[in-house]
Amino acid sequence: MLQRIFGRKWPAPVAEPMTPFYVAGGVIFYGVYSLSNFLANTEEYRNDPRNPNARANPPGKAGH
Repeated sequence: MLQRIFGRKWPAPVAEPMTPFYVAGGVIFYGVYSLSNFLANTEEYRNDPRNPNARANPPGKAGH
């Protein structure tokens, strides 16, 4: 399909020189994800209603 669009196959390596950037992007994504989960579960933000992990009705409180 690409050969029909571009007319010929380009002999340029793409994946091999970009591998360090793909790996670094994965590491950064994992680090930000882990940090956000860690900070969302700290004492300060544990019961914040904007926290997706917060309970809807914490034990001991009546929810109406």
